[in-house]
Amino acid sequence: MNQIAKRFTSSLLLAALVLAVLAGTAGAALAAPSALTPAVNPAAVVKPLSPVEAQGLLFMREEEKLARDVYAVLYRTWGLPIFQNIMQSESQHMAAIKTLLDRYGLQDPAAPDQPGVFQNSDLQALYDRLVATGSTSQRNALLVGKLIEETDIADLQQHITETTHSDIRTVYANLLKGSENHLKAFIKQLR
Repeated sequence: MNQIAKRFTSSLLLAALVLAVLAGTAGAALAAPSALTPAVNPAAVVKPLSPVEAQGLLFMREEEKLARDVYAVLYRTWGLPIFQNIMQSESQHMAAIKTLLDRYGLQDPAAPDQPGVFQNSDLQALYDRLVATGSTSQRNALLVGKLIEETDIADLQQHITETTHSDIRTVYANLLKGSENHLKAFIKQLR
C-alpha cells in the first residue's frame, strides 16, 4: 500500500476508534466545477505526472467519493440539510479531480460510480465503519463529517506539497478551501 493510503487509513482508523469511544459515552457550496479546475489550452503539451502525483490524484478521487457517499447515507438516515449540501459540494470536488484524471490520461478509480463501492479496500472498509458509526446518532454523524473534512484537509495539504503541476495545485487549493468551509459548518452544528 502506498504511503498516502497508509497515512490516510491510519488517521481515519484512529479517528474511527475515537468516534467509537464517543458513541459509547455519548449514546458552503463551491463554485461550479469549471471554477475549480483551471482552463488549459488543449494544444499545450502536458508534462507527465510523477508516480506520487498520479497516486495522489487517484486517491483523492476516491477520498472525495467516500465523503460524498458517506454524506448521502447520513442525509438519508438523519435528514440533516448539512449532509445534503456538503454531499453536493463533494460531487463537484469529484468532478474537478475527474477533469485532471482525464487531462493526464489516468483511469478513473471511481468508475463505474456505484455508491458505497471503492476499489481501494482500505477506503471500502473505512466507508463501512464511518457509515456504521454515523448511523448510531446525529451527533456521531456530525462527528464523522468533521473527521472526514479534517482528514481531507490534511491530505490536500500534503498533496499540494507533492506536486509541481500548477493546475493540480490550483484544484487542490480550491478543494482545500471548500473542505475548510465544510469543517467550519460541522463544528457549528456540533455546538
